[in-house]
Amino acid sequence: MISLRSRRSLLKFASVVFPVSAMSPLRLFGFESAKVENSNDASGNLPMPDIFPAQPPELAREMVLVSHSNLARVRELVEARPSLARASWDWGFGDWESALGAASHVGNRPIAEYLISKGARPSLFSATMLGQLEVVKAFVTAQPGVQRIRGPHSITLLAHARNGGEAARPVFEYLQSLKDADADPPIPLAEADIPRLIGTYVFGPVGNQQVDVTADKGLLTWTRKGTTGRGLVHLGDRAFHPAGAAAVRIRFADDPGGMVMTIHDPDLVLTARRKQEQK
Repeated sequence: MISLRSRRSLLKFASVVFPVSAMSPLRLFGFESAKVENSNDASGNLPMPDIFPAQPPELAREMVLVSHSNLARVRELVEARPSLARASWDWGFGDWESALGAASHVGNRPIAEYLISKGARPSLFSATMLGQLEVVKAFVTAQPGVQRIRGPHSITLLAHARNGGEAARPVFEYLQSLKDADADPPIPLAEADIPRLIGTYVFGPVGNQQVDVTADKGLLTWTRKGTTGRGLVHLGDRAFHPAGAAAVRIRFADDPGGMVMTIHDPDLVLTARRKQEQK
């Protein structure tokens, strides 16, 4: 049995997810068959998608993705659409990441500096990775405790400084002196629990209404079919939150019909049951 309750739109979990490689922005918004000569607009303009003037979301997704490592593609995208320097994307459960945030947490200084030069909004996290010690100190002075705020994917401020390399060493040493700018040690997941929790969980009849829970080196990953996997942070007693979404709870419980996974996001509640293995 499956259930899905929400005070928000059910479309969050019921809509079809298209792989990026299979859908260009033009096809995504129905432009693949549009031709200027067939346009009803006497000016020859193509018909506008319903989201206009918002920009195609797949462009924002690609911009954030390539901002981790591909400076050449970042330049191409920003030169074509300058506002993409400020693009953000939700990787799942509200784990928002900006293009600058992507470059910052992996320590990619050339991309971060390029994005800022094109209008990306500097942040505490970019300042930390870039080694801007006085900026970081000013943040902490103005807002005590800000060093405990996590970046995209729950990556800590101290990790941003570490990934900034030698140029960020003074910031790294300063944050270390604060004692609380890094993550708390994770709660280990019992080794015997791993095979009990992994598998495919179903919450609806459509093919993508499934979640794969996989394990690698004792860490679980939660992946809805067709989307990006989310690492799970164990909180104890088979309760987790996805990386970058500390308010979300994913719980597993034994049931006579098989293992059940319940997701609180936080006001959306989804229950899915693990598929039984074929014998």
